[in-house]
Amino acid sequence: MIQILTILQLLLILAIIIYLTANIIYLVRLLPSRNPVVDPPRISVCVPARNEERGIRACLQSLLDQDYPDFEVIAVDDHSSDRTGEILRDLEKENPRLKVLQGQDLPEGWLGKPFALNQAFKIARGEYLLFTDADPVFECHALNTAVGNMRERELDVLTLMPQAEFGSFWERAVQPVVFGFIASLTRFKNVNDQDHESAMGFGAFLMFRRSAYEKIGGHEAGKADVLEDVLIAKRAKKAGLKLLVADAKQLFSIRMYFGLKEIWIGWRKNMFLAMKRSVLRAAWYVSMVLGFLLTPYIILALNIFLQTGWLWIGMALAGVVMVTAAAYKTCDELGLHRNTAALFPIGAIVMAAIMLNSMLYILVRKKTEWRGRIYPA
Repeated sequence: MIQILTILQLLLILAIIIYLTANIIYLVRLLPSRNPVVDPPRISVCVPARNEERGIRACLQSLLDQDYPDFEVIAVDDHSSDRTGEILRDLEKENPRLKVLQGQDLPEGWLGKPFALNQAFKIARGEYLLFTDADPVFECHALNTAVGNMRERELDVLTLMPQAEFGSFWERAVQPVVFGFIASLTRFKNVNDQDHESAMGFGAFLMFRRSAYEKIGGHEAGKADVLEDVLIAKRAKKAGLKLLVADAKQLFSIRMYFGLKEIWIGWRKNMFLAMKRSVLRAAWYVSMVLGFLLTPYIILALNIFLQTGWLWIGMALAGVVMVTAAAYKTCDELGLHRNTAALFPIGAIVMAAIMLNSMLYILVRKKTEWRGRIYPA
């Protein structure tokens, strides 16, 4: 029995590594551009903020320090109960480019983030619209590079993946596994093929031509979308708009969550929704995550304990070596020390638990929670 499991384990590892290698070949990486954009269009940067006192100042200051000549930043204080509003008002006094809106009461049928972004859009004057979050920190050339690429590639929509930052033990254990999982599900060849229906969007950076955004109904057309970034990208692709998904680690960075509690609640709200509410799909993904990052070590340990022989131990060891190499590559991509790879089996267990919790939360409790608001799932 252990011999059969060893063979199946090795085949699974080989299949996943071949897939990941083939997928990453098509990843577009944006490099910083400091050449000024000719006849630069006005950009409106829209930032929703609800209880973001921890990172809102650094985020907005990095946007206000852009070397791009013509832009405005619109921040919406979405009924924050911490110091977010105070910080926004202080920054507004110091920076004429910054406009601060006090968020309106949430209407029935809307989710908080889409409504906040919709409010920002209504006063935006830019030809290009950048929708972002309240925690990324941008390099000074980010806007210039993004608009330059949109012009050069004749894009309607540009969505970018940031450089991730990690602090606590749990961030280094779990977040790389989640990010690797998301990247593996993003088929870069397909999402950047205008003739393919696949699409992906990242809420930390979604830039639209204004005409393209208005064509698909903006955030109002997805006012009840928990996965608003992914689904707005899908609507854009369905409307025939040209979308590019790219890696932009040299343009901006983000530390999404601090500690295990934030990681758990943050991913729980949308993990099962991203699996299209499919129990079978969730079971498959849990099996793949654990089968790639955890069970290879168990299979190797069992072969050694049962003394199955050098052939089987060697096959199990080969699987562990390949998984370790893949984990090292992930660490290199994310800017982590390779020793962090030793935490990934723990991260896989936690991620699998979050997946299952997300499924139960939505199917049984029929709701999702974010930023202190409870929404029906």
